[in-house]
This record gives sequence, C-alpha cells and structure tokens, in this order.
Amino acid sequence: MRTLALEAINHIGKPITVSGWVNSRRDHGGLIFIDLRDHSGILQLVVTPELKDAFALAESVRDEFVLTATGKIRKRAPELVNPNIATGTIELVVDELTLLNKSLTPPVNTHDDGEKSSEELRLKYRYLDLRRPSMQTILKHRSEFYRFIRNYMYDHDFTEITTPILANSSPEGARDFLVPSRLHPGMFYALPQAPQQFKQLLMVGGVNKYFQIAPCFRDEDPRADRLYGDFYQLDCEMSFINDGEIIRQEIEPLFTSLVTKFASKKLVLNSEPAKKYLIKDSLIPRLPYDFAMDTYGVDKPDLRYGLELINLTDTFKSTDFKVFKQPCVKAICVPGGASLTRREIDEFTDKARKLGAGGLAYILYTDEGPKSPILKFMSESEITNVQKLTHAKQGDAVFFGADERAKVNKVLGELRITFADHFNLKNPNEVSYTWVIDFPFYEWDDKNHKLDFGHNPFSMPKGGLAALENAKTDTDKLALVADQFDMVMNGYEVCSGAVRNYNPDIMYKVFNILGYNNEYVESRFGGMLNAFKYGAPPHAGCAPGLDRIFMVLESVDNIRDIVAFPKNGSGVDLMMNSPSLVDPIQLEESHLAIVNDEE
Repeated sequence: MRTLALEAINHIGKPITVSGWVNSRRDHGGLIFIDLRDHSGILQLVVTPELKDAFALAESVRDEFVLTATGKIRKRAPELVNPNIATGTIELVVDELTLLNKSLTPPVNTHDDGEKSSEELRLKYRYLDLRRPSMQTILKHRSEFYRFIRNYMYDHDFTEITTPILANSSPEGARDFLVPSRLHPGMFYALPQAPQQFKQLLMVGGVNKYFQIAPCFRDEDPRADRLYGDFYQLDCEMSFINDGEIIRQEIEPLFTSLVTKFASKKLVLNSEPAKKYLIKDSLIPRLPYDFAMDTYGVDKPDLRYGLELINLTDTFKSTDFKVFKQPCVKAICVPGGASLTRREIDEFTDKARKLGAGGLAYILYTDEGPKSPILKFMSESEITNVQKLTHAKQGDAVFFGADERAKVNKVLGELRITFADHFNLKNPNEVSYTWVIDFPFYEWDDKNHKLDFGHNPFSMPKGGLAALENAKTDTDKLALVADQFDMVMNGYEVCSGAVRNYNPDIMYKVFNILGYNNEYVESRFGGMLNAFKYGAPPHAGCAPGLDRIFMVLESVDNIRDIVAFPKNGSGVDLMMNSPSLVDPIQLEESHLAIVNDEE
C-alpha cells in the first residue's frame, strides 16, 4: 500500500512504500539522498551502497524521474533536522528502489523556490507547472471551495440542476462563441454566456430554488482578473421573489463565511460614508449606483480604504480660478501624500491626462503649511474650505478634479485606486464587500449614438410597465432604474443579480423603447416569452463569479494562477495548440468555408 510523503511521519520504525517525483538528489559519496515529492509534500530517502541495485539506480536518477521506494522510517539526528519541510524530522531508509519512468530535463521550474519560469513557458508546460507545491495547494483549495459552496446551497434547500451547453445566442453584453450545426445548414448554436434563460424557465417549470456551478463562455479580451473563453459561476435562482433584497439576504451569508470560515481572513469596512448604507443584521452595505459613482468614481469600489471623492463644487462656485470654473469640482485627500516627490506627482499627473483630464492640481500640507502652485489663484476662504471639507492634516495631500461630473468621477476614481496601490492600502488579508444597487436600466451608447441596455434585458425595471410607459424622453429613459445589483469584493465585481422580467408585456416594452419590434423579441426569446404566458411566477437570482472570488481569497493577483489549464493573455492554449486549423472535411460537414481577408 502506497503511503503519502506527509503521512510517513506517523510510521516511525515501520516499513512503508512511497511513490513520487525526484525533487532533488544529493550524492554524499557513501550515501545518496533523494527528496521524493508527491502532492502531499517531500520525504527524504536515504540509499546506502550495500544495496547495489538500488544504489546504482539512485546514482542515475535525475530531477522529475518517477520512483517507488520501500523501506523503514526513522528519525533524523537532531543536527540533521530540516525545519523547512513538514517531514523534516524523519527520513526513509531505502530497502528497495524502483524506477517507474524517466524524465527529460524540465523546461520549467517545478519547485516554488528558485527563479520562477515565465508565464508563457509555464502555460505551455502546464502539466509540469502544476507539480509545484503551491499549485497543488491551489487545486486542493479550489476543490474544498466548491464543496464549501455546494454544502451551503444544499443546506439552504437549493436543487442542483445542469442546463444545456449548446444553446441559442443571447445579448449578455459580450460576443458569443458560435457552433455551426451540421444537421441544419447555415444555423448556429451558441455556447451560453450564462444559463440565464434556462434558469428562468426552471422557475416557470415549478422549481423553487435552483443552483449549479455553471461553465460560461464569453468571447471577451482577457485581463489579469478575467479569463479568456470560459469561466465558472455559482448560478442560482429563487421563485416567488419580487424584491432584490430577498435574494441578497439569502446569499450574503455564503459570501461572508467564505471569507471568515473558509479563507480565515478579516471582513472589514473602512470607508465611513458607506457605513450609513448598512442594514440591520448585515455586515455589507447597499450602495446606490449614483452614490458609488459620486463617492468612489467607480461602480466597484474597494472599501478596505477611504480616499473618498469630496465634492467642492459649491466652494468654487464663484471662484476667480479659471481651472476650477467647471460644472463639477472634487478632490481626494491622500493621507501621507505630502511625502510624494515631484517625480511621483508627475506620474500621477500623466495618468490623469491619459484618463482625459487637462492636468492634476494639488495641495501639499507640509510642516511649513500648505504648498502648491495653485494657491496664488485661490482665495483665503477657498483655501480654508478645502482643508475643512477634505479634513486634510499636516502630512496629507489633496488632489483635485474639475470638469463635467462623469469625467471628474472617472479620473479621480482611477486615481483613488492608484493612490491606494502606491501607499499599500490594500491589505491582502482583509476583504471588504459591498452590494451596489439601483443600476440604470438603460445607458447611452456613445459609439452608436443611441440608447442601449445598461446590463441585460432580463431585469425588472423598478415601477414595472407604468414606469416604462411614462418615460417619454431619452432623459426619462436614462432615469429608469433596474431592480439589479452587483456584489463587489476588494474592488472586483464578483456577482450580478436581479429581480427578473417575467411579464411578456414588460419584455416587449423594454425592447420597443430601443426600437426593436415584437417580432424581433419573439425571434430571439420566443422560448422564454411563450413560457411566461403560462403563469410565470416572479423570481430573482444572482451569479457569483467563482474564479474571481477564489482569486481574492487566495491573495493571487493573476486569475490564471488559480485555474488548472488557462489560456494565455492572447486567448491561446499554448499547451494544446488551440485555437487551430481544422480538417477541410470538418468544415465541409459543418457547411463552413474560410474566407481570406485579403480577397
């Protein structure tokens, strides 16, 4: 019976058999020491020259050879104990050594120590990269993560149901992956961006509470916090729910327990303005979308730190300073910011310019008093009010934004994140959640100069059909609010949810407002619409993104490091060589032809 390396410590004086990979080999003349590694840890093997066959084999093995060793476990002498490994107090004295397989020289580092291999090489040889103890730990933790989630859902009476992978195309906000139909020439399936329509149909079908750990497919550009192609979400839905707060309260304990019980991290809320949006018996505030944008400049604020945007528009309402004669003037007070060098301030200014600002005005509160090139343009009352409203103290710095409201929010919102990075305000052992609620139902599409859905058409507009019918102008329509919400975790959007639009008349109307007729709606969502005509209950749900949540819980900066087989930053699987060309016969069977762009 094979014994794991880590279990060997419980077998002192007993014969055991272990198997694994050669982590390292040391020849001390009379003895050969082999560190044998399996998924549980490392065990030192001692091979003596008296065992000629075993010793000869030990002389020939190299890193990543696969071995089985049988022998007795003994304690190491006190001076030979290795405190850096869990089995550092014991070793296996080999009686028999068997070679299971050889290995070429690994092109990537299979250890966690030493120089880390490049990401491109690690992804190309991912099967070797996965041998690193840290990757083994992540894979095990991810399995435990899924079990923790499933147990919560089962304990709360959710039923696990799988939904189709070959589905129809739907407007979820990203490009679909299309699958040509061999049996129906010229027609296509789409890999689901989310099981949205199917889970709503389950509610119509009488399922009370549904969930699945669902694969989702979106043709979006990859980022450090977004995988390319496929990702997993906890998809869940509840019937007879007509208020988003009910689903938030149902799922919120899972979020908090993942932090405190699963990851043993600290749950914090370090932004004072957000605390007024806490509700009874909850540790997570409900921030209205407009408040989040005005206070943090983004709709996914990290609340592990303050650095809120302070509105100074009234202070400069009658200013003579031309730069601040703008519709909106805001500022951020940065504790310790007076220590910034001129070069560092210039770097922040360059970032502001790239975001669309004309520059970046500032005041440094030094031991000698306020210092800034703009002070000579400001009145005494303006200088006093700035310090009073921003609560700036000696050693702080205040940075300003002045322009249209949306641009000021965008620039200062991004700078807020940059300041937090610069001053190390993002504690990886802390997690801050917030719900962001009351999203606009429609938004203005600058590229196409028209209204479009703010998120997706399946959310219920607050006020229902009456609110839609009363929205006559574009301004009215942009003021419509969806009973929709996001969960934000340390500045990452990790969940979206909503009360669903289950009424056919409302479904037609939300599309009609954008210029789509009823026939279009029926052609795209006929299955759902027909179902809604047969007594659909009100329902609501949400879909936490599991990859991103796990990335935060593991304190990892790159989401590709918590997935077994990710694609690279260009969406290429370097290990399996995909995407790739296919055989012409396959194209013919799928009724497809490759068109050369140059033709």
